[in-house]
Amino acid sequence: MSDKAVLVVMGCVIAVLIAALVGATACYLARRGEASYLTALITAGAAFATTLALIAAVVQAVTAATAA
Repeated sequence: MSDKAVLVVMGCVIAVLIAALVGATACYLARRGEASYLTALITAGAAFATTLALIAAVVQAVTAATAA
């Protein structure tokens, strides 16, 4: 594997790890707020997806800024 490929894979792993931690935190906080299990899982899923979308938007913006 080339150095560039390793950096891309590591970046993806870190992004998914951060999103999973945000989702787990959202689930925990929802349960602490007396939400049902289903509501807490839906909240966690939404937080996970939003975090991945935000990371993708930041990466796209940085890529566009450095390409120009």
